[in-house]
Amino acid sequence: MQDVYIVGIGIHPFGRSEGLSGLQQGANAARAAMADAGLEWPDMEFGFGGSDSAGNADTIVNELGLTGLPFINVKNGCATGGSALIGSWQAIASGAHDVGIAIGFDKHPRGAFNAMPAEYSLPEWYGEAGFMVTTQFFAMKLQRYMALHGISPTSLGRVAEKAFRNAVHADHAWRRAPVDLDTILNAPMISDPLTKYMFCSPAEGGVALVLASAKKARELGRDKVRIKAAVIRTRPPGSFEVFAPSMDIERGGAPTLLASKAAYEMAGIGPEDIDLAQLQDTESGAEIMHMAENGFCADGDQEEWLANGWTNIDGRLPVNTDGGCLACGEPIGASGLRQVYENALQLRGLGGGRQVPGDPRTAYSHVYGAPGISGVTILER
Repeated sequence: MQDVYIVGIGIHPFGRSEGLSGLQQGANAARAAMADAGLEWPDMEFGFGGSDSAGNADTIVNELGLTGLPFINVKNGCATGGSALIGSWQAIASGAHDVGIAIGFDKHPRGAFNAMPAEYSLPEWYGEAGFMVTTQFFAMKLQRYMALHGISPTSLGRVAEKAFRNAVHADHAWRRAPVDLDTILNAPMISDPLTKYMFCSPAEGGVALVLASAKKARELGRDKVRIKAAVIRTRPPGSFEVFAPSMDIERGGAPTLLASKAAYEMAGIGPEDIDLAQLQDTESGAEIMHMAENGFCADGDQEEWLANGWTNIDGRLPVNTDGGCLACGEPIGASGLRQVYENALQLRGLGGGRQVPGDPRTAYSHVYGAPGISGVTILER
């Protein structure tokens, strides 16, 4: 397998873009990524792309040009963007291509995601009972975790407070105003223990990354950010994930545990070597649970981490430096690629007001989605 570099990054701002389709937002991101790399659409040898609710990604050729390139549609829940990146990475790492593009975009209507039981091989009663509303599932799973490991509501608030504080400096973020801890904790309760500021919102946006072989990256003068690992895993026996209709008595692992372990092995490093991380934060509790599942701390230690500000921009391990899903919203097809975009930007030293100090060299991204899929990417400069 040959080395693969990220040579171009582009993003269409997340939030709401009236008058633009999700596909057009993806095309805007693709044009920005190619311009960043000094390339044009006819230079792309292949494409992988995905959207959950904004149409087939391959129709983006109508916007970018009918060059005849192979373009693979990807649909993999919240891991859609991460899966498009893995496909693109494999296409170059295998030696089949020298340069290509991964694109993710979406445009969700306002309100909660409208998942249907049949799409996840679940009986209709599961939806009729209201369990397809993910706010309820995440809250119930979080309540159990908090009881087992001593996590306080204040820590949930601190995660959201950090997200909005970081997003002030991120041009692509949706919510860019700081929100203080008291306001977050005393906001209307959505699903106990999570208030309205502790949930992300379905959103719009697009992200694109141009990948290249080492030879091509050197030609472009862009051989700086290398993909050290890119993996995706589904749930093992005994896990308890989104849309699970029951919990096994004999508990097993989790897809994030599998993906994280495989990524560290592929990269040849451990969690102690990571300089910054973007973790799936569908709600505040998800970021807390994923800190442990990705190996950055033990269950329960998040209380100390958050009280001491160790996940702040200037902390021991900065987490969700652009505000994550809480501040950016979650256009499903684009969200995973946004994390990698942010990490590549940070490794280039172009984070502006949210730049991680100390010359970071490694960056970690983790996406998680229904019905139990996790993807991890590790970048190195």
